[in-house]
Amino acid sequence: QVQLQESGGGLVQAGGSLRLSCAASGRTFGSRTLGWFRQPPGKEREFVAAIRVSGGSTYYADSVKGRFTISRDNANNTVYLQMNNLKPEDTADYYCAADTDPYHSSFYYYRSRGEYDYWGQGTQVTVSS
Repeated sequence: QVQLQESGGGLVQAGGSLRLSCAASGRTFGSRTLGWFRQPPGKEREFVAAIRVSGGSTYYADSVKGRFTISRDNANNTVYLQMNNLKPEDTADYYCAADTDPYHSSFYYYRSRGEYDYWGQGTQVTVSS
């Protein structure tokens, strides 16, 4: 089992920045990919970014490229999402997730919420215009 706990959400004005953190505990050594997803009000959960635990390759949704940066600290079992130049359309509940399947090795898997095994409870981000 892997437990994930997000933090860092809040209210920010458009153009501002936030950094989300996700602390992992439990059997973290099995995690292969760590991802961030978000669920805007009344919409489905969508992919934001992912990072490979080994190697550190990163992947992003087109809507956040150039504004968001995902990173990880393997020693402290923490993944971060630095969000810059925030827009009102970034308003959502943000979730981190862990994928433990060693055969998931393409963007198809990294961006697919159904391929992740463990999820955090989420943290709310509100961007005012």
